[in-house]
Amino acid sequence: MKRFAPILAATALALPLGLPAFAGGPVTPAPEPVVTPAPAPVYNSADWSGFYAGAQIGYADVGTNGAGLDGDGAIGGVHAGYRWDLGTTVLGVEADYDTASLDLGAGADTLDGVARLKLIGGADLGRSFLYATGGVAWADATVGGASLSDNGYFLGVGMDYAVSDKWTVGGEILGHKFDDFDASGVDIDATTVKAKVSYRF
Repeated sequence: MKRFAPILAATALALPLGLPAFAGGPVTPAPEPVVTPAPAPVYNSADWSGFYAGAQIGYADVGTNGAGLDGDGAIGGVHAGYRWDLGTTVLGVEADYDTASLDLGAGADTLDGVARLKLIGGADLGRSFLYATGGVAWADATVGGASLSDNGYFLGVGMDYAVSDKWTVGGEILGHKFDDFDASGVDIDATTVKAKVSYRF
């Protein structure tokens, strides 16, 4: 028994020294890092509702049933309107005016200007708006030294793109028809291609 006494004493001294290692209980492993997926792309949309106004510049090609009364050249002017964004569809009204001095190729005969009242309807594609338009047009011209004016109609298509919440840029192609212009016996057809910039209020 005396031979085991030193061993028992050493063991008794060692036990208290080893207890702190177990004082906290079992060791908990560190959690695995959580990987967060990248956010899904946000649909980049625009609200097309409200008033807007701007300017346009473009090209007109004019033809008539009169001998030699044809011409083409630059046009430009201003526009203003209002749109209602109904979700996937946008409706609107717009008035515009283009001034011109298109030589019709017969002396001093010219097309001097065109005004329009438009109905607009199309698809809301987010920051793009693709539309069809039509309405009444009024034109004035100088034919045979006389100042003439008359009403007609037009149809066309266009597209606008929202550069920001306030500014849009776009393009438009319109075909015009004026029958028996101011009882002159002359029928006028005109195609216009224009670039537009607008500010939304």
